[in-house]
Amino acid sequence: MKLKFLLFATLVAAMGPGRDAPPPDPDTVGEPATAPQAASRAEPARNPARLPPVTAEPAPPAAPQEPPTEASATPELTVLTAADAEPAQFLWQQRPIVVFADTPGDPAFNEQMRMLTQGAATLIQRDALVITDTDPAANSIWRQQLRPSGFSLVILDKDGQVKQRKPSPWTVREIGRAIDRFPLRRQEMGRAAVLP
Repeated sequence: MKLKFLLFATLVAAMGPGRDAPPPDPDTVGEPATAPQAASRAEPARNPARLPPVTAEPAPPAAPQEPPTEASATPELTVLTAADAEPAQFLWQQRPIVVFADTPGDPAFNEQMRMLTQGAATLIQRDALVITDTDPAANSIWRQQLRPSGFSLVILDKDGQVKQRKPSPWTVREIGRAIDRFPLRRQEMGRAAVLP
């Protein structure tokens, strides 16, 4: 019986004061309260982390910001020719959008390039760049790997896999929606939602 009482008393003591009791003052824990100690409470409490005191210094005046210029407000879409770029250099970095045509004067090619340059911000947000190939006789590495015929729009993901092939021009909105359905893009959007 004495053992049970001793265990009960130990548990009650370990639980601490009840909910109605105020929290203990860190300055007086373990020390008996005395009159000099009560007078010292008027002074600032000691710093338990031993950090230097914070002084209120006036913040330096903010430098006036320039309004954004038109050049800095609109990002530039990267457009390269097939001769200037190889598929391996964009692997895991960017999403190539390859536009093929048999001639530079192809109306579908011109329409596609106009739409791509107008919607540059949407494509840049999705890490896309444009590769153009209008010379079938050059037989670029892009033509060898993707084998287009006539006008063709090919969208590759960052892993180098072909995700979309279209025989006609696509709007930037359609391209953006297609890219947003790619598994790697979904992972990027998921990580971006988690980050502050």
